[in-house]
Amino acid sequence: MASCVTGTEAAIRAAACRDGEAAAHLKLISVFVIFLTSVFGISAPVLLARYFHGKPLYDKAILVIKCFAAGVILSTSLVHVLPEAFESLADCQVSSRHPWRDFPFAGLVTMIGAVTALLVDLTASEHMGHGAGGGGGGGMEYIPVAAAAGGLEMKEGKYGADLEIQENNEEEIVKMKQRLVSQVLEIGIIFHSVIIGVTMGMSQNQCTIRPLIAALSFHQIFEGLGLGGCIAQAGFKAGTVVYMCLMFAVTTPLGIVLGMIIFAATGYDDQNPNALIMEGLLGSLSSGILIYMALVDLIALDFFHNKMLTSAGESSSRLKKLCFVALVLGSASMSLLALWA
Repeated sequence: MASCVTGTEAAIRAAACRDGEAAAHLKLISVFVIFLTSVFGISAPVLLARYFHGKPLYDKAILVIKCFAAGVILSTSLVHVLPEAFESLADCQVSSRHPWRDFPFAGLVTMIGAVTALLVDLTASEHMGHGAGGGGGGGMEYIPVAAAAGGLEMKEGKYGADLEIQENNEEEIVKMKQRLVSQVLEIGIIFHSVIIGVTMGMSQNQCTIRPLIAALSFHQIFEGLGLGGCIAQAGFKAGTVVYMCLMFAVTTPLGIVLGMIIFAATGYDDQNPNALIMEGLLGSLSSGILIYMALVDLIALDFFHNKMLTSAGESSSRLKKLCFVALVLGSASMSLLALWA
């Protein structure tokens, strides 16, 4: 359990850093800086995907971007969100109170987030299966072997048409799955972004806010690259892409503004016990969602079920190694940011 006793020197330094006017000025700057970096981060993979569209390397480029994105999302959940959630609920102002001292709520809510993401996945997959399968055979119709010879050509033509319909249905199911993954990912990231923004908006410590502006700017760039890579592969309509990019870009700045309003209305700062509890619970829920999505719907889906990576051949082997390197780079780059934010 964390101790509530602080040294005199630390207390004096903290008091010197608490300047409401200077903190408010820095937060207003951060709103614009973080918005611009968020726009850059999420739009870069989307624009690159549109540039490469129709070119020979398009599918491979999208796959590599998505693997980098998976590394970013996995690192975000395990290195950034989850430790912060545990830290918030382990704070002495929270952990000394009942029931927070009696049970590891951060781990429980993380598990609930992962199971909830699984439930959404299963429900959506079942719905998509019914929608595309029709009568349960994927649009295929059984053709008896003992058929009249005169109708053989017609039936062969019908069989070929049924195969084409089945392939189209499978492609549509894959696209729908990718869209679902992108949307659930955005929900998890939005939770995380709101927590970051509100916490920063409620803080009155200018010494904390100043380095956070630079750190969060890079944080939003990498997180935007991760989400943008998934959006690019999902094949949304232009209007939906713009909407999803805008939602990501404005969430943290709006969270900062909301945090400033909460402080002005209630006097709660980022060290208030109620604020710490809310931050810990939302962070845990967000972490569970992101862990599930990164491991199941991004990494496992691509490395074990993508035809470009599972097929035999030297080309597939090279692509698999490149994707693994992209995954490691994505997770390493996001993990490195934990030194500052």
